[in-house]
Amino acid sequence: MRKNRHVTERIYVSVASCFDATGYMQPVSITWSDGRTFPIECVRDYRPADPSAASGSDCYTVVIRGQEKHLFFERTDPLFRGRVGRWFVEKGGVRS
Repeated sequence: MRKNRHVTERIYVSVASCFDATGYMQPVSITWSDGRTFPIECVRDYRPADPSAASGSDCYTVVIRGQEKHLFFERTDPLFRGRVGRWFVEKGGVRS
């Protein structure tokens, strides 16, 4: 008998961001692949997504249309100097 396990799919999205004088990156809107854009009303929290992961990604808890969502920033390999990283959201499900 197999136990159900939670699986997630990464959905990469376009995010407009601003940087303050200290270098803090603040996401301000998210755009889906179909072109719909939603403003991010506020950022409630910022933390490492998984401190044990080698690649390093950050989790932003944001509010979009009055609902809390998690928005992730995945840093790219430092060998790719022209790319800082990319944004994604998780689409979750249960697989048996």
